[in-house]
Amino acid sequence: MEKVALEDVRIENNPLGVHSVRKPVSDALGTTDFAFNYFELQPGESFSGGMHRHHDQEELFYILDGTATFETPEDVVEVPEDGCIRFEPGEYQTGGNETDDVVRGFAIGAPDARHDWDELDALVYCTECEEETDHGMELTDDGQFAFSCRECGNDPQA
Repeated sequence: MEKVALEDVRIENNPLGVHSVRKPVSDALGTTDFAFNYFELQPGESFSGGMHRHHDQEELFYILDGTATFETPEDVVEVPEDGCIRFEPGEYQTGGNETDDVVRGFAIGAPDARHDWDELDALVYCTECEEETDHGMELTDDGQFAFSCRECGNDPQA
């Protein structure tokens, strides 16, 4: 059995700097079969930083306080306090706080406690293809993300 108080879990934020509080509860508990992260989003902050999909994980978000807004390429949905939303593996999504209040909630992913970076895509505008395309993501040695277009290989940061 493992136990941890949320206040004792360290803050470990996304390298894109899109939120101020993300606590990887599953890391603190040593889970291996699912990810469990606590978030506090200030107005304008997001869970992930952009439209993305996980081929290897489904995700569920439970909103404790406030109202979070989630988007797919086809839809925009508000999830109020005590509400949940689920995204299946391979479904593009992004979510954040478009209100003036703090949003608090949990993000749960399964299977596995971590993503395989080769199984993660971002929907990013490609200057070569001249449209939004699937971009592979890689975590660099300096803790940043590098993107490359899966259609033409273009690196939008180059």
